[in-house]
Amino acid sequence: MPLADSIRPMSLDSFIGQKHLVGEGKPLYMCITQQLPQSFILWGPPGVGKTTLARIYSNAIDGKLYEVSAVRAGKKDIEAIIKDNTEQQKILFLDEIHRFNKAQQDYLLPFVEDGTLILIGATTENPSFEIISALQSRCIIYTLTSLTEEEIQAILTQAGLVDTAVSHYIAQYANGDARKALGIYERVSEMYPDEISIDTIKHVLKDTNLRYDRAGEEHYDVISAFIKSMRASQVDAALYYLARMLEGGEDPKFIARRMIIFASEDIGMALPTALVIANEVFRAVEVVGLPEASINLAHGVVYLAQAPKDRRVYDGIKMAQREVKQSGNLAVPLNIRNAPTDLMKDLGYGKEYELYDIKSYLPEKIEHRVFWKKSKKEK
Repeated sequence: MPLADSIRPMSLDSFIGQKHLVGEGKPLYMCITQQLPQSFILWGPPGVGKTTLARIYSNAIDGKLYEVSAVRAGKKDIEAIIKDNTEQQKILFLDEIHRFNKAQQDYLLPFVEDGTLILIGATTENPSFEIISALQSRCIIYTLTSLTEEEIQAILTQAGLVDTAVSHYIAQYANGDARKALGIYERVSEMYPDEISIDTIKHVLKDTNLRYDRAGEEHYDVISAFIKSMRASQVDAALYYLARMLEGGEDPKFIARRMIIFASEDIGMALPTALVIANEVFRAVEVVGLPEASINLAHGVVYLAQAPKDRRVYDGIKMAQREVKQSGNLAVPLNIRNAPTDLMKDLGYGKEYELYDIKSYLPEKIEHRVFWKKSKKEK
């Protein structure tokens, strides 16, 4: 049994992290301690306790837990659970629930609604995008956060690592993912049982080839390389990282969403139709599905990578957001305020407003600020 499973807490007493949910008096704490029959979705990054919380909840209400991965499961698996003859409350823990399509999610609805199943969904993707609204309305969505370095160190202490310098180093590398931290400690313990140090950890991390993990570090490394390859107009590299993600089992809709962001962030006004193309690629992925959707994605990747780049829209909105945070709610100039009453007109609201005024409409304090940098042609 992997170390992460062997030390997994079975109650909230030894659970570390997510205090905003499981601290005394918090919503998930109340759900577990009061044994409330409640379906919910756990949304958060990998290695932060989603599976553990599902098991703790199941133990608390003395239910029969069925752990299913949406990657491999289908309607028949759910049917078998429903038909299972047990007197205990059936709890379906559906990992990666976002991988269930609309028809599969629709099939769950009546069983969740009538209490045949208590559904606990786990996802790293935004439920607003991936979970049908009818199912969302029947579940409470709990948002989990990455663990702090101190929390990772506490978990490593539970696992038997007492060297604080070593645990701190692992915690920094794990980047909020307890499963990754425990995996590193386990590999080092196996390879160097008598010498667990920062040097041996560095050696293991350097020489260990990790397979692509769509919920782990390489997920973020490869998507970063993919975006940067398109940004640099390196078509071959972009196609390579696209293929690597697809072969590793990455959700194609995740890739397509990142392409939509890229179209506005990196291409912007240099080729405004890039956003239209990226949206159509996403739509094609939804309609076609894998494996053929890989062609749609490749089509879009080549187009976006070869497109001219212009980050002024991205830079402009970021500058404007920073200004709002810094200067607060500055007064809107009187001449562009709405004037629905005579009193407002008397106070000068809307006075001297001109349809194509060249005077700045920014608040007086920042009237000379520039967020949109014109190109040489526009100047």
